[in-house]
Amino acid sequence: MNRLFCNILTDDVDGLAGFYEAVFGMTRHFDSDWFVILVHADMPGQEFGILKKDADIVPGEARTAFGGAMITFVVGDSAATYDKALAAGARSIEAPKMMPYGQQRALVRDPAGTLIDISAPV
Repeated sequence: MNRLFCNILTDDVDGLAGFYEAVFGMTRHFDSDWFVILVHADMPGQEFGILKKDADIVPGEARTAFGGAMITFVVGDSAATYDKALAAGARSIEAPKMMPYGQQRALVRDPAGTLIDISAPV
């Protein structure tokens, strides 16, 4: 395998990219009106895509909401990151709580509706 990254489909590419920049400290590696690739300085080689859902390259059947995925971000402080996410426009699904596997976890939906798991080792 040469490359692997996740793309989130949205109507507002710039706004959703801004959400992930504000909450997780990501920066734009590639930036256009229909596609943004975000990276993080602490994770070289990892990429995160934001793709306009009605771009020509997205098949029609893929343009509707999909609910079968959860993206996990492991951070230093899940409660602080959860608060940042809410301030940036996320909708709370579950406030930070201790999990039986030794992490604190919070769940939010980003502005495009994607389920985000914000976890931190404790």
